[in-house]
Amino acid sequence: MPLDFTAIDFETANNHSASACSVGLVRVRGGEIVERAGWLIKPPVGYDVFSEWNTRIHGITAADVSSAAGWLDQLPLLLDFIGDDTVVAHNAGFDMKVLGAACSAVGAEVPLLRYACSLQLARKTYHLDSYRLPVVAMAAGFEDFSHHDALEDALACASIVVHAAARHGAESMETLAELAGLRLSQLMVATAA
Repeated sequence: MPLDFTAIDFETANNHSASACSVGLVRVRGGEIVERAGWLIKPPVGYDVFSEWNTRIHGITAADVSSAAGWLDQLPLLLDFIGDDTVVAHNAGFDMKVLGAACSAVGAEVPLLRYACSLQLARKTYHLDSYRLPVVAMAAGFEDFSHHDALEDALACASIVVHAAARHGAESMETLAELAGLRLSQLMVATAA
């Protein structure tokens, strides 16, 4: 099996996981980046206040997303991009929580996705002083990117996984998980109440 996966990254409007305001997606086939997409998201009502702290981090404001489609309209596009891929994110717990919380906030069914964490993979692959995305990306040879831009962060994540797979001699996500002692998790989902 080839090294196929989709890297994902979300930015949020505030400290609530349901407040997704941007997503970046990067498709990898055979260890090569073949497609990328990113867009703004209008956070669900009730989760749509932009905190000064979050805006300072990613630069996205309420005005920036005012004409963007909401989560419910964009979820099919996101899932179509992912397809049957394993999803990978740096600190995947955060991104999977965003996906689940945003679905719950709009009453959408949370998708059953298999995912892995590039942060956990980095800890099993590199010996670094920090495992923050910019530091690990640099170790993987992906430098000079705009951290907290969702698409750029997804590109960094994809580059880390491809580089780590090469270091472990893995040609698929399953082999990489086995060789690196990485857990492939399942996003447990239910239809929102």
